[in-house]
Amino acid sequence: MSAVAVRFAPSPTGRLHVGNARAALLNWLYARRHGGTFLLRLDDTDVGRSTAEFAAGIEADLRWLGLDWDRFAKQSDRFALYRAATEKLKAAGRLYACYETAEELELRRKIQLSQKKPPVYDRAALKLTDADRAKLESEGRKPHWRFRLEPGIVAWDDLIHGHTEIDMASLSDPVLVRSDGYPLYTLSSVVDDGEFGISHVIRGEDHVTNTAAQIQLFRALDYAVPTFGHFSWLLDAEGAGLSKRIGSLSLADLREQGYEPMALNSLLARLGSADPVEPHFTPAELVAGFDLGRFSRAPARLDPHELDLLNARILHVTPFAAVRDRLPAGATEAFWLAIRGNIGRLAEAAEWWPVVSGTISPVIEDAALVQAAIETLPPEPWDSMTWKAWSQAVSAKTGAKGKALFHPLRLALTGRDKGPEMAPLLPLIGRERVLSRLQGI
Repeated sequence: MSAVAVRFAPSPTGRLHVGNARAALLNWLYARRHGGTFLLRLDDTDVGRSTAEFAAGIEADLRWLGLDWDRFAKQSDRFALYRAATEKLKAAGRLYACYETAEELELRRKIQLSQKKPPVYDRAALKLTDADRAKLESEGRKPHWRFRLEPGIVAWDDLIHGHTEIDMASLSDPVLVRSDGYPLYTLSSVVDDGEFGISHVIRGEDHVTNTAAQIQLFRALDYAVPTFGHFSWLLDAEGAGLSKRIGSLSLADLREQGYEPMALNSLLARLGSADPVEPHFTPAELVAGFDLGRFSRAPARLDPHELDLLNARILHVTPFAAVRDRLPAGATEAFWLAIRGNIGRLAEAAEWWPVVSGTISPVIEDAALVQAAIETLPPEPWDSMTWKAWSQAVSAKTGAKGKALFHPLRLALTGRDKGPEMAPLLPLIGRERVLSRLQGI
């Protein structure tokens, strides 16, 4: 497998969340770094829960992140391939019928644990005779189908975990086909990875144990075995499971909260690696420095505060053209340049637009100083140097300096005790509004 081919395979049973976004981004970056292809595959074999709305939402979320795909597939279009694979495994004696109910299996599991034995399926179904199976089916039971694992050690060289070995005696034979005939993840995923020529499977470390069984399945179906890479868990800033504040929120939620997609990309592309987290402005900028070999097995910590800081740093240098269509109607480049260094979310721009274009409720904190400001207010035209000259004149007239000078002026002109620099803001407000606000109007 010389050509790199990766895939992102979400299930359209919900919207993408931060963990999904990380998997999508790491696969996309690996493909772009190595000149390969990126497949978006919707694992929609769960027909009861998969919806067209969720499928469309997944595509919208990826586009919001700026991640494009080279190939697209839906598992619901590929059932014939899964049936063919099922028949091939049955013919080879690797797939066998089982009739236990979920309750019966859970009881066996509890007994094994009470006896301090590993909760591994005991392959009781392999001992059934034709008569036994006929009797069970006459009772209305329909079989599910398990893949018979071969004994021994399965080993692979993981892109992140390094050399990894799994003793197959520690695993239960996985169920590949449900009793209603629908294929489960292990079967459909392996078939699709094989048919699409996926060279690298990059996914979370919760799949490490699954990999051993899947390697045997790849071989049983005569597919080339891909290279695997399993990235670490995401934890919150305190080292616990991700909270609802960030970790389990959908990308739609984060977008609604005003996060920039590249703030999330910049963070997720480096979390768990030896590389520093820095703001970037397009996904393509992340490609050159991406190296999966620099990722650690240790859990990565996602700090919401770090995401907030990245979001602000990106906005502080974002050009007007990139946000023009997302600003209030009539907002100018001068307005954006004046306020961008003081906001953390783009939505905050709408809060500052009335300050320069509408009416506010001025706060008169020091009436004597404000009167001096009225008396020294210079005529227009104004520019970026007007604020300095005017405030110096007010200071000379009143003796006020520092906070005693600037705080009352800011309150009167903006109605707020902090915000963007006044030098670029003042010409945008204009002399007429400034005079009205100093008069408390």
